[in-house]
Amino acid sequence: MSQRSGQEDPERYLFVDRAVVYNPAAQADWTAKKLVWIPSERHGFEAASVREERGDEVVVELAENGKKAVVNKDDIQKMNPPKFSKVEDMAELTCLNEASVLHNLKDRYYSGLIYTYSGLFCVVINPYKNLPIYSENIVEMYRGKKRHEMPPHIYAISESAYRCMLQDREDQSILCTGESGAGKTENTKKVIQYLAHVASSHKGRKDHNIPESPKPVKLQGELERQLLQANPILESFGNAKTVKNDNSSRFGKFIRVNFDVTGYIVGANIETYLLEKSRAIRQAKDERTFHIFYQLLAGAGEHLRSDLLLEGFSNYRFLSNGNIPIPGQQDKDNFHETMEAMHIMSFSHEEILAMLKVVSAVLQFGNIVFKKERNTDQASMPDNTAAQKLCHLLGMNVMEFTRAILSPRIKVGRDYVQKAQTKEQADFAVEALAKATYERLFRWLVHRINKALDRTKRQGASFIGILDIAGFEIFQLNSFEQLCINYTNEKLQQLFNHTMFILEQEEYQREGIEWSFIDFGLDLQPCIDLIERPANPPGVLALLDEECWFPKATDKTFVDKLIQEQGTHTKFQKPRQLKDKADFCIIHYAGRVDYKADEWLMKNMDPLNDNVATLLHQSTDKFVAELWKDVDRIVGLDQVAGMNETAFGSTYKTKKGMFRTVGQLYKESLTKLMATLRNTNPNFVRCIIPNHEKRAGKLEPHLVLDQLRCNGVLEGIRICRQGFPNRIVFQEFRQRYEILTPNAIPKGFMDGKQACERMIQALELDPNLFRIGQSKIFFRTGVLAHLEEERDLKITDIIIYFQSVCRGYLARKAFAKKQQQLSALKVLQRNCAAYLKLRHWQWWRLFTKVKPLLQVTRQEEEMQAKDEELVKVKERQLKVENELVEMERKHQQLVEEKNILAEQLQAETELFAEAEEMRARLASRKQELEEILHDLESRVEEEEERNQSLQNEKKKMQSHIQDLEEQLDEEEAARQKLQLDKVTAEAKIKKLEEDIVLLEDQNSKFLKEKKLLEDRINEATTLLTEEEEKAKNLGKVKNKQEMMMVDLEERLKKEEKTRQELEKAKRKLDAETTDLQDQIAELQTQIEELKIQLAKKEEELQTALTRGDEEAAQKNNALKQVRELQAQLAELQEDLESEKICRSKAEKLKRDLSEELEALKTELEDTLDTTAAQQELRTKREQEVAELKKAIDEETKNHEAQIQEMRQRHGIALEELSEQLDQAKRFKANLEKNKLSLENDNKELSCEVKSLQQTRTESEHKRKKLEAQLQEFMARATEVERAKGELTERSHKLQMELDNVSALLEEAEKKGIKLAKDADNLGSQLQDTQELLQEETRQKLNLSSRVRQLEEEKNTLLEQQEEDEEARRNLEKQLQTVQAQLFETKKKLEEDVGAMEGLEEVKRKLQKDMELTSQRLEEKAMSMDKMEKTKNRLQQELDDLMVDLDHQRQIVSNLEKKQKKFDQMLAEEKTISARYAEERDKAEAEAREKETKALSMARALEEALEAKEELERFNKQLRAEMEDLMSSKDDVGKNVHELEKSKRTLEQQVEEMRTQLEELEDELQATEDAKLRLEVNMQAMKAQFDRDLQARDEQGDEKKRALVKQVREMEAELEDERKQRTLSVAAKKKLEMDLNELEGQIEAANKGRDEAIKQLRKLQAQMKDYQRELEEARASRDEIFTQSKENEKKLKSLEAEILQLQEDHAASERARRHAEQERDELADEISNSASGKSSLLEEKRRLEARISQLEEELEEEQGNMELLNDRFRKSNLQVDSLNTELAGERSAAQKSENARQQMERQNKELKAKLAELEGAVKSKFKASITALEAKILQLEEQLEQEAKERGAANKIVRRTEKKLKEVMMQVEDERRHGDQFKEQMEKANSRMKQLKRQLEEAEEEATRANASRRKLQRELDDATEASEGLSREVNSLKNRLRRGGPVSSFSSSRSGRRNLNLDGASVDLSDDDADSRTSDFNETQTPNVE
Repeated sequence: MSQRSGQEDPERYLFVDRAVVYNPAAQADWTAKKLVWIPSERHGFEAASVREERGDEVVVELAENGKKAVVNKDDIQKMNPPKFSKVEDMAELTCLNEASVLHNLKDRYYSGLIYTYSGLFCVVINPYKNLPIYSENIVEMYRGKKRHEMPPHIYAISESAYRCMLQDREDQSILCTGESGAGKTENTKKVIQYLAHVASSHKGRKDHNIPESPKPVKLQGELERQLLQANPILESFGNAKTVKNDNSSRFGKFIRVNFDVTGYIVGANIETYLLEKSRAIRQAKDERTFHIFYQLLAGAGEHLRSDLLLEGFSNYRFLSNGNIPIPGQQDKDNFHETMEAMHIMSFSHEEILAMLKVVSAVLQFGNIVFKKERNTDQASMPDNTAAQKLCHLLGMNVMEFTRAILSPRIKVGRDYVQKAQTKEQADFAVEALAKATYERLFRWLVHRINKALDRTKRQGASFIGILDIAGFEIFQLNSFEQLCINYTNEKLQQLFNHTMFILEQEEYQREGIEWSFIDFGLDLQPCIDLIERPANPPGVLALLDEECWFPKATDKTFVDKLIQEQGTHTKFQKPRQLKDKADFCIIHYAGRVDYKADEWLMKNMDPLNDNVATLLHQSTDKFVAELWKDVDRIVGLDQVAGMNETAFGSTYKTKKGMFRTVGQLYKESLTKLMATLRNTNPNFVRCIIPNHEKRAGKLEPHLVLDQLRCNGVLEGIRICRQGFPNRIVFQEFRQRYEILTPNAIPKGFMDGKQACERMIQALELDPNLFRIGQSKIFFRTGVLAHLEEERDLKITDIIIYFQSVCRGYLARKAFAKKQQQLSALKVLQRNCAAYLKLRHWQWWRLFTKVKPLLQVTRQEEEMQAKDEELVKVKERQLKVENELVEMERKHQQLVEEKNILAEQLQAETELFAEAEEMRARLASRKQELEEILHDLESRVEEEEERNQSLQNEKKKMQSHIQDLEEQLDEEEAARQKLQLDKVTAEAKIKKLEEDIVLLEDQNSKFLKEKKLLEDRINEATTLLTEEEEKAKNLGKVKNKQEMMMVDLEERLKKEEKTRQELEKAKRKLDAETTDLQDQIAELQTQIEELKIQLAKKEEELQTALTRGDEEAAQKNNALKQVRELQAQLAELQEDLESEKICRSKAEKLKRDLSEELEALKTELEDTLDTTAAQQELRTKREQEVAELKKAIDEETKNHEAQIQEMRQRHGIALEELSEQLDQAKRFKANLEKNKLSLENDNKELSCEVKSLQQTRTESEHKRKKLEAQLQEFMARATEVERAKGELTERSHKLQMELDNVSALLEEAEKKGIKLAKDADNLGSQLQDTQELLQEETRQKLNLSSRVRQLEEEKNTLLEQQEEDEEARRNLEKQLQTVQAQLFETKKKLEEDVGAMEGLEEVKRKLQKDMELTSQRLEEKAMSMDKMEKTKNRLQQELDDLMVDLDHQRQIVSNLEKKQKKFDQMLAEEKTISARYAEERDKAEAEAREKETKALSMARALEEALEAKEELERFNKQLRAEMEDLMSSKDDVGKNVHELEKSKRTLEQQVEEMRTQLEELEDELQATEDAKLRLEVNMQAMKAQFDRDLQARDEQGDEKKRALVKQVREMEAELEDERKQRTLSVAAKKKLEMDLNELEGQIEAANKGRDEAIKQLRKLQAQMKDYQRELEEARASRDEIFTQSKENEKKLKSLEAEILQLQEDHAASERARRHAEQERDELADEISNSASGKSSLLEEKRRLEARISQLEEELEEEQGNMELLNDRFRKSNLQVDSLNTELAGERSAAQKSENARQQMERQNKELKAKLAELEGAVKSKFKASITALEAKILQLEEQLEQEAKERGAANKIVRRTEKKLKEVMMQVEDERRHGDQFKEQMEKANSRMKQLKRQLEEAEEEATRANASRRKLQRELDDATEASEGLSREVNSLKNRLRRGGPVSSFSSSRSGRRNLNLDGASVDLSDDDADSRTSDFNETQTPNVE
C-alpha cells in the first residue's frame, strides 16, 4: 500500500473535481432537455428527456441511444441539477429519490470516491483494491478537523466521535453494518487504528514533557499494541472464507475502547454475538471452515503435530472441501502471526496448547463413524480409534464416552434408563458436541482477550464502541439465524430513526421553526413487537420458547400457534398458497421476508448429550473442565426425547428454569447492547458490496439498491422527505437566486433574513414548501430543483437578450463598414475613369512632370513636419503642467503631513509620560499577581492531592460496586437454588401425601381387623354357649361328663398357647400403630408448614407476575394510544390540507367577486357556532367520562371489600381447621389412653378364652373375605369420582332426552291447535305489518348498529340451535335411562303377576310412543334443514347489507359520524358492563343457593348415618342381651325344645332388624343420589355460566374486529382522498403555469379593459345566479343530512324494539329453564317411586300437559322469529330505496360540480382581462386573506384541541376497559380460590367425620369388650360353682345310694328336687316331669323377656 501511495495522489480518492461538476454545458443540457430518471432492468435507472405527456403516460427519449419509450407518470423520478452531481452528503440533494441516490453513489464510485454521506449515514462501497487513503499522513490530515471541513472518510467519523467524547463527555458508538464482503471488518480495523494513533500520539507528546515516568509509556504502548493484535486472534478463530468474501466474519462483535478524562486509551472490551458454529462441522461448496483449522494443520511443527494427533486435510470429515487456499495468503504464515499475537496478548504456553488441543478434538469428533446393526436400529462403533484420540485430547475415558454416546442414561419418571441410540441420533449428538465445544472455546477466548485488555488500575471515564454486525438478510428461504439478524437490524434502524428524529428536532428548535414532530422510530415498533413481545399476544420468540417447554411440540405446532396468535398482525402474513415452501412471512422495514421454521425448536434449545457433557465437565484436563463448567444449564437428551414421547414429559418439566433458550439469551444480550447504544451518541456506517465477482470498478445497480433498502439508507431518505431536507444559508440563497427577484430587494444594506423573506414573497412560494430559520432557509424536496429551473430559464433569457444585443451591434458595425467600402469603391472607380481619360492628354503629362519640380509640394511636406513638431511640443507642455500640478499637490500633502506629525509627536510625548506612569503601576501589579499566582499554585497542588484522593475513593467505590455485583450474581445463583429446592420440596410433599394416604389405608385396615377380632370374641362366646349346652345334654351320663372335662382341659391348654401367640402379634401391631400415628402427626405438621410457605411464595409470584403484566399492558396501551393519536393527527392534517386547497380556490374566486367575501365570513361565523356546539358536546362527554370514572372507582372499592370479606372467611376457616386439628390431637391422646386400657382388658380376657381353636380358621377365612371387601371398597372409592363424571354426563343426556321428548310431543299436539293459532298469527301479522308500514318512514340511513344487532341475533339463534340439539341429545339419553328404570321396576315386580301384565302393556305403549318419537325426530331434522337454509339466506342478505353499508360509509364519512359512533360504542360498553355485572350477581346468588342446598343435603346425610349407627348399636345391644339370657340359663334346667324356641324368636327379631337396616340403607342411598344430582346440577350450571361468559367475550372480540374493519375502510377512503388531492395539486401547478403565461399577455390585454369591465358586470349577475344555485344545492344537502338524522332516530327506536324482543326471548328462556327444573323434579319422582301403574300414568299425564305448554311456547317463539324475518326483509327494501335516493342525490351533486367547473373555465378566460383590476383590489384582498388565515389557524388550533381531547377520552375508555377486564379476572380468581377453599373444607370435614366415627367405634368396642369380659367372668364363676355343686351332689348321692333304702332315696330325691328347683337345675327327672317343667319355665320366662 505504501508503494501505491507513493505513486498515486491520495487526494484523487478523496476530493471531487469541481470543474467537472460546475460545467455550464451540462447545466444547459439539463435545462434544455427536461431530464428525468426512468426505471431500467439493466441499469436500474436511465436518464431520459420528456417529449410528450399523454394523460397518465409520458413519452420520453432515452439520453443514451435516442430511442423513444412510453412510461407511466408515477414511475418517473426527477433528476437533480448538475450542481448536485457527486455531492458529498446525499441529504443535500433537492430531489431525494432512489434513482438520484444510486446515480450519485455510482458517479462517486467510478471516480474512486468510496465514502459518501447520507444524512447521519456514512455509506462505504467496497473498492476491491487497495487505496492510498489510510496512511499516517491521511490520519494527520483528518486529525482535529470537523466533519464538514473534510471529504467523507471513516477517519472523519472516528474523529467526530472522539472529539464529541472529549468535549461533551458523552459515550460514543460507531455502528458498522452490511452484507458479508462489504468491508465491515476492514472499516472497524481502520477505526481502531485511527483511535490507537490519535490517543497514543497525545500521550506521547505529554510523556516527552515528563521524563520522570517512562513506565506508563511502555504500558500504554503495550495496550495499544494488544488492542490492535486482538483482531488477528479473533479473525483466525471467528472468520472464514465464503463465496462472497475471503475473510468473512462469522460473528458479530461490539468492541468497547475505554478512555480516561484526558483522552488516553485505558482499556478495551469485546462482546460477541451469533457465532456461526455450524460452519465447524460442514461448509458449502467452495467455502472453508474457520481459519484456525487450516492454520493449525499447515503451520504446526512435527512435535506439535504428534502432541495434537494431527493428520492431513483429507482425513477429516468436518473439512468438507479439503484444503482450499486463499489467494494472496499463506495459512502457515498466518498461523505464526496468530501465535505471535497470542504472545503479545500474554497468553501462556499451556493456554495456547490447551486451545489447540480443543481445536484438534473438534476435528476428531467428525472422524467418529457409527454403523447400523443388522437386526435392530441401534448404532454401533466398529472402529474406536478416532474416539481414543478424542478422549486422549479431552481427558476422558474411552469406554465411558462410547457408552454415553451409544446408550446414554435418560431419566424416565424417577428412574434412570439406558436408551440405545440410532445411527442418526448418534451422529447428531457428536455434531452437536463438536459445535458446542468450539463455541465454548470461542467464548473463553473472547473472555481471555477481554481480561488481557482490561486495565482495572485506571478506570475509563468514557468509551467509544464499534459495532461490527451483519446487515439485513433476505434469502429465498430464511431460518432462525436470519430472524435473529433481522431482529437486530430492526432495533438498530429504530435507533437510527430515533436519533435522526432527535437531531432534526434540535435543528428545527435551534432555528425556531414550527414543525409537528414525528418519532419515526415508532414506525418499526409493530414489527419489533411481533418478534419480541412476551404476552398479549406473545411474539415469535416467546411462542418459540413456550413450544420448547411442551413435550409433544413440533415445528408445525409452533407455526400453527404463531398463525393463531399473530395471524391478524399487520406485519405478519400467512403463506399465500399451499405450494409455498415458507411457513410464514414478516414484513420488515427492508421488505417482505419468508421464513421456514425447520428445526427451530432444536436450534432454540440447542440440545446436547448430557452424559458426554458431564464426562467433559469431569475431564482430567483442567481447561476442558473449565469450558464445560455450566453442565447443569444445557438441554439434555431426555428433553429432546420428551418432544416425541409422553413418558419423558415429567422429567422435561422438572428442569424448567434450569437452562435458557438461545432466543432468550440472544434477546437479553441484544437488550443490553441496545441499552448501551441508547446511552451513547451513535455514528452510522453502512457498508455496501458492489458486485459478487469481487471486481474493482464494477457496480451492479439492483444489488446496490437492495442493500440500500436493507441498510436503511432509503429509510433515512424517506424520513428526510417528511421534513425540510434542503437547507441553504441566507447569503448563498440571496447570491444564487436574487436574479429571479430583481426589484424585490432595495439598494443599500439589508439583513440576510429580511432579504430572503422579500425574495420569497416575490417568488410567491407556497408557505408549506419552506420555513425561514435564524440562519438558514429550509425547503421541502424538489423546491430547489424548481428554483434551479427558474434560475436557468432566467439566465437563458438574459443570455439570449445579451447575445441579441451583441449580434445587433456587430451587424450594424459590419453594415457601416460595408457602406464605407462601397463609397470608397465609387471614388476609386471615378478616379480610375478620370485617369484613363487624362492618361493620353499631353497637358496632363506636362503637369505630372512639372509638379515635382515645384516647391509648393515641398511646402506642404514641411508644413506637415512642423505640425507634427507642434503636436509633440504641446504634448510635452501638457505633461509638464500635469507634473507641476501633481508636485504642488504633493507639496501640499507633505505640509499637511508635517503638521499632523508635529501634533502626533506632541501627543506621543504626552502618551510616553502616561505610559511611564502605567509601567510603574503595572510593575507593582505584576508583583501582586505573582504572589496571587503562587497562592493559586499551592491551591492547585492541594486540589490535585484532593483529586487524587477522590480518584482513589472512586476506585474503592468501583471495587465495592464490583463486589456488590458479585454478591448480586451469588444471590441470583442462590435464588435459582431455592427454585430447585422448591421443586424438590414439591416432589417430597407429593411423596408424603401418598405416604399419608397409604398410612390412612393401613389404619382403616387395622380398625377393621380390630372389629373382626371383636366379632370373633362374640362368636367364641356363642360357641361357648353351644359347648355348655353339649355339656348339659351329656351331663346325664357320668362317663361322658368326665370325658368332656378331659377334652375341655386339653382345649384350654391349646387355647392358652394360641392366646399367647395372639397377644404377641397384638403387641407388635400396637407398637406399629403407635409409630405410624406419630409419623402421621409429624408429616401433617410438615405438610402444613410447607403449604404455608408455598402459599406465601405463590402469592409473591402472582403479585410479581401481575405487576409485570400490568406494566406490559400499560406500555402496550400507551403505544397503541400514541399510534392512534398519530393516525388521527395525520387524518386531521390531511383534512386541513384539503380544506386549505378548497379555501385557496375560494380565495381566487373572491379576488374576482367581492360579494363572496361576505358569504365566506358568514360561513366562518357559522363554523364558529358549530365549534361552540362541539365544545358543549365535549364538556358533556367529559362529565360522562367523570361519572364513568366514579362508577369504576366504586366498583373497585366494592370489589376490594368483597376480597377483604373472602380473606376474612378464609382466615376464619383456617382457624376452624386448626381448632379441629387440635381436637383431633386430643382425641388421639384419649384413644391412646383407651388403647392402653383395652390392652389391659385384652390381657385379662385372653386368660378366659379357652375354646377358640375351631373358630380360628373360620375367623381367618372371614378376615380374608373382609380384606377383599376392603379392596372392593377402595376400588369403589376410586370409582366414585368416575361416577361423578358419568352422572354429570347422564344428567346432560337426560336433559337432552327430555327436551327431545317435549319437542316431539309438541309437534304431535301442534296438528290439533294449528288452525286457530294460524288465524291469530295472521291477525297479529296484519297488525305488525301496519306498524312496520308506519315505521318504514322512519328508517333510511346508518344501518351499522342494526347490522351488528342482527349479527348478535344470528349468533343467539345459532346458540339456541346448538342448545336445542343438546336438549335433543339429553332427551335421547333420558329415554334410555327411563327404559333402564322400567327394566328395574320389572325385576322388582316379577313376583306380582298382575303388575307384570300391566307393565307389559305399558311397555307396548312406550314402544308405540318410541315409534311416534322417531317419526317426530325425522320431522325435527327436516325443520332443522329448513332453518339452516334460512340461515344461509340470512347470511347472504347480511353480506349484501354489508356491501350497501360500505357504500353508505364512503358517502357519510365525517367527524360528526365518528363522534356518534363513539357515543354509541360508549353506551354499548356501558350496557354490556351492566349486563355482565347483573349476570355475575345472579351467578353468585345461584352458587350460594346451591351451596346452601348442598350443605342441607350433607346435614341430612349425616343425620341418616347417625340414625343408622344408632340402629346398629341397638342391634348389638339386643344381641348382647340375647347372649346374656343364653348364658344366664343353666345347663340342667334347659331343654332342647326351649333352646330351639328361643332361637326361633331371636332369629325372627334378627330378620326384622335386618329389614329395618336394609330400609335405612335404601334411604341413605336415596339421599346420596339426591346429593350427587345436586352436585351434577351445580357443575352443569357452572359450565353453562362459563360458556355464556366465553360467548360474550367472543361477541366483544367480534365487535372489536368490526371496529378494526371500519377503521381500515376509513383508511382506504383517506387514501382515495389523498390520491384526489395529489391530482388536484397537479392541476393547481398547471393552473399556476397558465397564470404565468396569462401575466405575460396582460400588457397586450390592457386595451380591452373597458370591454372587460362591461362583461364583468354581466358575469357578476351570472355569478349571483350561480351562487343562488349553489345555496340551493347546499340547502338540499342540509335537508339530506336532516333526513339522515331522522333515519338514525328511527333506527334507534327499532334497536329499542329489538332489545325488548331480546328481553322477551330471555324471559322465555327463563321459563324454559324453569320447565327443565320441573322436568328434573318429575324425573326424580319417577326414579324414587315404586308405587305402580297408576302413579306412572298420572306422571305421564302431567308430563304431557307440560309438553303441550312447552310446544305452545315454542310456537310463539317461532312466530316471533317469522316476524323478525319479515322486519328484516322490509329493512332491506328500505335500504334499496335509500340507495336509489342516494344515487339521485349523487347525480344532483355531479350536476352542481359540472356547473362549478364551467364557471371556473369562464373565470380562467376572463383572468387575463381582469389583471389590472386585480392590481387595484390586491391590497384590500391581502388584508382579508390575512384575517381569514388567522381564523383558519384558530380553527386548526381548535381542531387540534378537540383531537387531543378525543384522544384523552379514548385513553380513559381504554383504561376503563382494562380495569373492567382486570376486575373480571380478579372475580374469576376469587371464584377459583373459593372453590378450592370449599373443597379443602369438605375434605377436612370428611376427615373429621371419619375420625369421629373411628372414635365412637373404638369406644363402643371398648364397652363391648368390657361387657363381654364381665359376662365371661360371670359365666366362668357360675360354671365353676355349678360344677362344684354338681360334684358335691353326685358325691352325696353316691354316699346315700351306698348307705340306705328307697325311702331315704325318695326323700333325698325330693329334697334334692327342692334344692334343684331353688338353684334352677335338675339332675334325675322323668321325661314327663321334664317336659312339664320346661313348658312352665318357658311360660314364666317369656313375659320377663318381653
